[in-house]
Amino acid sequence: MPRWWHGGRDWLTGLPAAVETQCQRWNLVIEGPAQHGSNALIIPVCRGDEPLMLRMFPPDHGTAAEVAALRFWDGRGTVQLIEADVSVAAMLLERVEPGRPASLLPVSESLHVVGKTMRRLAVPPPRDAPRTTTIVAEQRARFAPTWHQLGKPFPLTLLHAAEKAAAALMTPRRDLAVDGDLHPDQILQGTREPWLVVDLVLYRGDIEYDLARSLWMRIDEMATDAEVEAHFATIVRAAELDAERARTWVLFRTVDYWLWGLAHGLTEDPPRCARLLSALKLDE
Repeated sequence: MPRWWHGGRDWLTGLPAAVETQCQRWNLVIEGPAQHGSNALIIPVCRGDEPLMLRMFPPDHGTAAEVAALRFWDGRGTVQLIEADVSVAAMLLERVEPGRPASLLPVSESLHVVGKTMRRLAVPPPRDAPRTTTIVAEQRARFAPTWHQLGKPFPLTLLHAAEKAAAALMTPRRDLAVDGDLHPDQILQGTREPWLVVDLVLYRGDIEYDLARSLWMRIDEMATDAEVEAHFATIVRAAELDAERARTWVLFRTVDYWLWGLAHGLTEDPPRCARLLSALKLDE
């Protein structure tokens, strides 16, 4: 990932030694080849007869916040945290078997899992978790300046609609724990529970917060607007959401990501955002 191209180079150079040191500290034996996503190295290990996963993060990843999230949910719909060393950005996690992501399922099944998982994580939140309302306020303030800086990439009417949506979301309907980075790639098939979430971001507020992400990530597999509506409805039913509130969140989050994507040079996701809003008639 571009954010690790500079500070991450030193971390990468020292990674073999860091892994060896962490294995010695936690009495681990490496069992297989390393894997990685965009933000971490994951190594299958064992401690005695217990199969586990060692996870090593680059600097400034926000390990402390993720450790706090894992401890909060404590295995309820999430991977179980066994050990953590925030000082070196290392975690020891339960090994999720078979570990296949929900993104490998057909779209409808995958989004049903997303909705059920969203509801599974919706428990009374910790007091110190960041609020979704705070995120909305911060992002809403950036909408108009960013839109102008990017050369007015979509109609002014849509910008105003997103700002209106943000105003409505400033008052939360609920106060529940929310995973702010929930999508099918991060929901793994398990045995302790059918599905377990990794890479958690703990917020509090409306659990509809990140619904849009799962739709724009799979929208290329949705041939018609009717399919997009149907898949939106699948998540709403599975998560037991208010459909209109969910649509408001989709509008806000999609415009937010659209602007972020353009500002960071993304070329594929902004058109996906446009397609999602058009299909759900949220760009009118």
